[in-house]
Amino acid sequence: MTMLDAGFPGRDAGGPAPTIIGTSPEPRANVVLRSAEFRRGREESWRELDDLVQRVEKRGIRSVSADELEKMPLLYRSALSSLSVARSIALDRNLLRYLESLTLRAYLIVYGPRTSLFAGLGQFFRRGFPAAVRKVGWHILISFSALVIGIIAGYLIVASDEEWFNAIMPDDLSDGRGPTVTAEELRTTELFAPWPGFKNAFIVFANYLFRHNSMVAILSFGLGFMAGVPTLLLMVYQGLILGAFIAIHARRGVFVDFIGWLSIHGVTELGAFVLCGAAGLLVAEKILFPGRYTRLESLAIHGKQAAIIVGGSVAMLFIAGIIEGGFRQLVGVTSWRFAFAGVTAVLWFLYFMSGRKEEQHGPPT
Repeated sequence: MTMLDAGFPGRDAGGPAPTIIGTSPEPRANVVLRSAEFRRGREESWRELDDLVQRVEKRGIRSVSADELEKMPLLYRSALSSLSVARSIALDRNLLRYLESLTLRAYLIVYGPRTSLFAGLGQFFRRGFPAAVRKVGWHILISFSALVIGIIAGYLIVASDEEWFNAIMPDDLSDGRGPTVTAEELRTTELFAPWPGFKNAFIVFANYLFRHNSMVAILSFGLGFMAGVPTLLLMVYQGLILGAFIAIHARRGVFVDFIGWLSIHGVTELGAFVLCGAAGLLVAEKILFPGRYTRLESLAIHGKQAAIIVGGSVAMLFIAGIIEGGFRQLVGVTSWRFAFAGVTAVLWFLYFMSGRKEEQHGPPT
């Protein structure tokens, strides 16, 4: 006995007719009669769809033939139409529940995703993320400009008076570096410090860096809902911190070594920050200037693009955390660090430019 038989007593199941509280036997008989008439001519297509859905659920999509797969959307739409009619004429509730369950299960098969999790991630990083980044060129430029303005301001402020360093720098980021640090201390404890070992490098330090940087990056995106002003201020503040660090190292004669030490991971890390800022500015633009859509409609349309950028940027920060926490101190020569940073920059540029021809000319036929 199928679910349809069990859900509709009085036919095939041999059970009593459904009881309707507060009605006389005559209306109850009318309901059964109307349900039976409704089922006649439709039940065969429901059973066929149910059979196909069960086969796919148990053995996968390859268990049905090409003809059956082509027929399944037609059967699904027919069942959906039957459900609409059944709701309008208030048929037996068990039958309604059966049709609701059948159409939901069929929908997941007909219109559900056809790719696995890994295939979906591959599609995201191969096409989705680079394409989304290429569409926000002006937002990236504005975000990057805010960061540069902060770097210049931070450098000039601390270079004029190093006491400003403590006012700008959060305690958890200074790590003993400040107005009292010497050039030798910077070389031995920071720029060319020995590798801390696998556990401290890849697990402890890299995990801390990833969590901290991801929080800041996602915050810069989230603040875009406030017209983008806090996003720009946060980008400027991140630049202030970096500019203050540059000034401290430059005044002690280790500017080049510091830039090399920073660049090995900074290309990826700062790039991710800039992209998250750009995503926040995209959200701000679509809220302030929704065009022909309402603000909610505009946000729904473009919010997906911004979310894609943030998701890819978080993955970039994970890579930056691995480089900074695990590999940076293994490269102990400044020139090699610059070379590594240069290769990284070229690879990211090629990655974000990938797929442009396919967008312009369409997929190959």
